[in-house]
Amino acid sequence: MQFQWYPGHMTKAKRQMQEDIRLIDLVIELVDARIPYSSRNPDIDELGKGKARLILMNKADLADAAACERWERYFQDQGYHVVRLDARNRAGMKRVTEVVMEACREKIERDRRRGIKNRPVRAMVVGIPNVGKSTFINSYAGRACAKTGNKPGVTKGKQWIRLHKNVELLDTPGILWPKFEDQTVGLHLALIGSIRDEIINREELSLELIAALAKICPGALSGRYGTEERPLEEKGEPAEVLGRIAENRHCIKKGGEPDYAKAAELLLEEFRSGKIGRITLEEPGDRTYRGEQTNG
Repeated sequence: MQFQWYPGHMTKAKRQMQEDIRLIDLVIELVDARIPYSSRNPDIDELGKGKARLILMNKADLADAAACERWERYFQDQGYHVVRLDARNRAGMKRVTEVVMEACREKIERDRRRGIKNRPVRAMVVGIPNVGKSTFINSYAGRACAKTGNKPGVTKGKQWIRLHKNVELLDTPGILWPKFEDQTVGLHLALIGSIRDEIINREELSLELIAALAKICPGALSGRYGTEERPLEEKGEPAEVLGRIAENRHCIKKGGEPDYAKAAELLLEEFRSGKIGRITLEEPGDRTYRGEQTNG
């Protein structure tokens, strides 16, 4: 499978961000904790040169906990401030404010020496589509400030949001980059839903997921879709496994044939929602596969 998605509005959004960066003290970059490498737009580092940087590892509740710790150390070693969080949960937002203030300590001290008081930190929130930027902003603000959705491309333009006297956020549309040099990156983005499902063959994508899960978390699919009487055979061809999942979940066409399309939709949705387990697709450096199985 080949993966690419770069609609025209992303070019416009990137140009706008390049213009706005001069107004910014801090770049807050959201990544998906399940794919911390693949969910980082390589253009952001160039955009944020000379600015304080904070990486929010969102959806950490869906990722392997030990892998999250390794990625956090990796990013910190690169000079980034890092917070792991579930953007839907406001409990972690106090920690975000603490790290924002820490990341901008030099700016705050510089203002104080110049006699400038109470000028808020201005932060640009950036990230790829469907990584949770708007959900994070709404949780952080404690109110609905930004449009949210479970599909990429909901945020179309920029908007300033005053959180309190200390922080102002500039929300920006999710942008990818024109070409994926590594198609594994494209695969990972497709698996978490950052590339529109409508332009992808979801049956093929589900087969890629089955093959990956056999390496990442052996037994996860059997734990979710097998039974004691008839455990799911995960060592077979991905198409065979998808057929067994269809049988398990009664995705059957008239005539008794497995409904592979329906089973593929179900498998992708349950992977993305964490029902199969807390799974991380990449490791720092070599991006090997790791995961931990959950029950239920």
